[in-house]
Amino acid sequence: MAVFGFPKTSRLLNAADYKAVFSNAQFKVSNRHFLVLANRNNRSSARLGLVIAKKNVALAVQRNRIKRQLRDTFRHNKELLDKLDLVVLARKDADKLDNKELIDTIDSLWQDLHGKMKRAAAKSQGDR
Repeated sequence: MAVFGFPKTSRLLNAADYKAVFSNAQFKVSNRHFLVLANRNNRSSARLGLVIAKKNVALAVQRNRIKRQLRDTFRHNKELLDKLDLVVLARKDADKLDNKELIDTIDSLWQDLHGKMKRAAAKSQGDR
């Protein structure tokens, strides 16, 4: 049975972790509502950091809902995002999505990111 917890080992915990992803993001995927930055890490699993600014999502209840859905989809798609440090930034009007649209949007971002990782890996194999 799969465990879908969100322990500290699955989170970006300090400013240095976030800065490492912001300063040299190897992968970027985005849509109208979110931007995902990712870096490969040398850990055994993926880690997630969230930036849901009050400027872009005004109500705390909506920020919390978005964060909850992001964490949930991250837990369910961890095998796609193996060995990555991820930062997800919410853009304006992300709070206008209902839960189904939000989950579908985030899942498509995870799929896009996985595809970019596979293409990069194939390219690096071809360069050798």
